[in-house]
Amino acid sequence: MHYYQYKNAEVSCCYKYLMFSYNIVFWLVGAAFLGIGFWAWSEKGVLSDLSQVTRQNGFDPVWVVLVVGTVTFVLGFAGCVGALRENICMLKFFCGVIGVIFFLELTAGVLAFVFQDTLREWISDFFLTNVKGYRDDIDLQNLIDSLQRTNQCCGARNPDDWNTNNYFNCTDDNPSRERCGVPFSCCLADPAVSLFVNTQCGYDVRARPERDWNTVIHVKGCIPALEAWLPRNLYIVAGVFIIISLLQV
Repeated sequence: MHYYQYKNAEVSCCYKYLMFSYNIVFWLVGAAFLGIGFWAWSEKGVLSDLSQVTRQNGFDPVWVVLVVGTVTFVLGFAGCVGALRENICMLKFFCGVIGVIFFLELTAGVLAFVFQDTLREWISDFFLTNVKGYRDDIDLQNLIDSLQRTNQCCGARNPDDWNTNNYFNCTDDNPSRERCGVPFSCCLADPAVSLFVNTQCGYDVRARPERDWNTVIHVKGCIPALEAWLPRNLYIVAGVFIIISLLQV
């Protein structure tokens, strides 16, 4: 009976430790995302009262942090342990999940290109839903303010979209001081007071004639603003997706 002994290891040490080093970074990043997400929920009191998750009117950005953190943590762990211990099951799980994510990204990109009008309407409805919950979640509030200030826009289609929010609507029985107004992030930037933020600049704006709005606030909606931004930055967006795809490959 003859026995054969392989001269080389089944897995190259170079590939093995390269994959381990690569994945431990993502493992630590995933752990950091999870820590940040749970810290944010702790600050908002969600961890002490989990029923708040189902009572939220709008989208909670912390969910994105937690989901990305969980996926990154699990994949990083599987890649690290699978490479270090040469565990075939973990490596197959790692490759399988990466393949599924890549396929879902590709499918989402194709569907977004084919069903542009449907996607546009969905984004508009999604934005309006979150306008209603603007004051109910501080993270959502900061996200919308950042979006409006960066893109110099107000509302989904126009500033009147803020009429759907209980604090900003123009009904006669609304006791809010922000009645018929818009958030400060809709206001035009004032170079003279660039170091300070006037959080009351949007008060009573929509109570004025509509022709006067553009002297105080941005009148373009965020959906048209994003539609105009995308063609101007198409190469940047494509580059980001290519980099993400290369990392997955």
